[in-house]
Amino acid sequence: MSVVSKIKRAAAIAINELYKFQIDETGILVNATKPEFEGDYTIVLFAFVKQLRKSPEVLGQELGKYIVDNNSNLFSGYNVIKGFLNLSITPGYWTTFLHQEYANEAFGKSPAKNKKVMVEYSSPNTNKPLHLGHLRNNFLGWSAAEILKASGNEVIKTCIVNDRGIHICKSMIAWQKHANGATPESTGKKGDHLVGDYYVRFEEDLKIEALNVYDQLESRQLEHFSKEEETRIMSLVDALEKAERSQNKEKYTEIKSELNEIARNNTPIMKEAKEMLLKWEQGDNDVLELWRKMNNWVYAGFDETYKRIGSEFDKIYYESDLYLLGKDIVEEGLQKGVLFRKEDGSVWIDLTEDGLDQKLVLRRDGTSVYITQDLGLAQLKYEEYKIDESLYVVGDEQNYHLKVLKLIMQKLGAPYANGITHISYGMVELPTGKMKSREGTVVDADDLVDAMIEIAKQKTKDQGKTEGFTETELSELYETIGLGALKFFLLRVDPKKRMIFNPEESIEMQGFTGPFVQYTHARIKSILRKEQPKGISLAANLLRLEKDIIVILEQFETVVEEAANDHDPSKIAIYVFNLAKTFNSFYTEHSIANAETEEKKELRLQLAQLTANVIKKAMALLGIRVPERM
Repeated sequence: MSVVSKIKRAAAIAINELYKFQIDETGILVNATKPEFEGDYTIVLFAFVKQLRKSPEVLGQELGKYIVDNNSNLFSGYNVIKGFLNLSITPGYWTTFLHQEYANEAFGKSPAKNKKVMVEYSSPNTNKPLHLGHLRNNFLGWSAAEILKASGNEVIKTCIVNDRGIHICKSMIAWQKHANGATPESTGKKGDHLVGDYYVRFEEDLKIEALNVYDQLESRQLEHFSKEEETRIMSLVDALEKAERSQNKEKYTEIKSELNEIARNNTPIMKEAKEMLLKWEQGDNDVLELWRKMNNWVYAGFDETYKRIGSEFDKIYYESDLYLLGKDIVEEGLQKGVLFRKEDGSVWIDLTEDGLDQKLVLRRDGTSVYITQDLGLAQLKYEEYKIDESLYVVGDEQNYHLKVLKLIMQKLGAPYANGITHISYGMVELPTGKMKSREGTVVDADDLVDAMIEIAKQKTKDQGKTEGFTETELSELYETIGLGALKFFLLRVDPKKRMIFNPEESIEMQGFTGPFVQYTHARIKSILRKEQPKGISLAANLLRLEKDIIVILEQFETVVEEAANDHDPSKIAIYVFNLAKTFNSFYTEHSIANAETEEKKELRLQLAQLTANVIKKAMALLGIRVPERM
């Protein structure tokens, strides 16, 4: 049990004994004491003042005396500053902790909680390779799953592959038109890259054709449109000309955008893609054969990338198997009055009382929308695994969608509804700006990994740190540093925040980076190769920096628990960076090999070993390897 947990328990017991008031330990707020005050940990008293009818000063004094008197092995003293009770931990507690845990391989891992959690992440489309945004998604999902495991949960990692729809047909149409039978084998390209090239090619063709159709719209050549479409287009063209004459730029841009979309949707190539999607849904053999062939190329490419970045799944779902799911749930919702049918036959849910709006769940022709499929998949996951919590690692543009999914299931009384949780993350941008799939300006995941490894190679060589390594060892080291830098940089930021990824900054050996933490681990292992701790008991006298490190080490289990509860790997990244930084400060001021006494040397060797163990464990939770030498 962590020291914070012990403090909470001691405070809960004290409140019960002194005031006959039962309190949940989780409601007691304990923080590290601010540096300007005496003490190690602080209990915030304001939450109890009104309930216990005590002034903060009196409450602090009474609680502090009871806690210290009844836990003398843990607390050496206390003081009260306004509404804060500052507690000092006995020096012997820290050295006893260090001695007990320095060689404990299980340190930081919580007991089993009998809770089953599913984490869904990656969710790629089979019309293009994985890109920088997918990397943040994969690293976040994989790390969140590992942190949940470490905190005692049973975890299932899953992925939903978006392998059907108009975007898939676009790649297929362009391949038919331009590929001349090209395959990954004939071109030497990864399958996902090859298919992605044809998605971009489709958009290039579409752009050219759309310009021609747009000219027809502006010149009112509308013989290929229905009467209803013709009336709408004429109205828009009139409004466009009026906006231009009145120099209403905002209105002009809005109407022009709508006309552009009409032009795109009425190009010959877009009509071909729509016709192909219809044939796919009707089970056309030729279309299905091409679809399977091109998707298999993409799957092989994905697998190669996943293996390289260390991402894996216990179960993969495919949209093509699931897109019809959910219709039974829609029917159930209609019978229960949770959903309603409009006059045109479409089915909706009204969420205005929940602060949202009306949401379409089934089209008027009876075809599914995304939410229909997600309703079915949510139920399928529960039926297959009986999960307690279902986490969706999805970009923040889907915040509304996930709220609707959860609300519908709650209103239907689904047993898994409350467990639906969205791990929302912000967009990743480059210093040069946003990425666009249609224009082929996304940062390909494979290319980025290659670039990171190359930067790691150049920096290592420039610093002259290649001596004593074989070529194989160097190759592995470059990959460890490059991938570590990439993962750490993408995970060190709160998932909810948007971020700018700078490859050069991410791989610096100093500062808040993965390589800095990796180097600290390698530095400690170098020390321990020369001399190992003997395992003897330690005296209680500690220097400030020695104590600082032990305090941080002791917090590891608590930080893992917080990261698991918040689904936030950045807490682990921040923690392990602070640990590495504190150790380096300590090592700059205090020698281990030439310590003042043998007793001090033993303490510092145990300190070094536990620090190395915790760095390795923490970085592993982020999916990052740490080298023994660097």
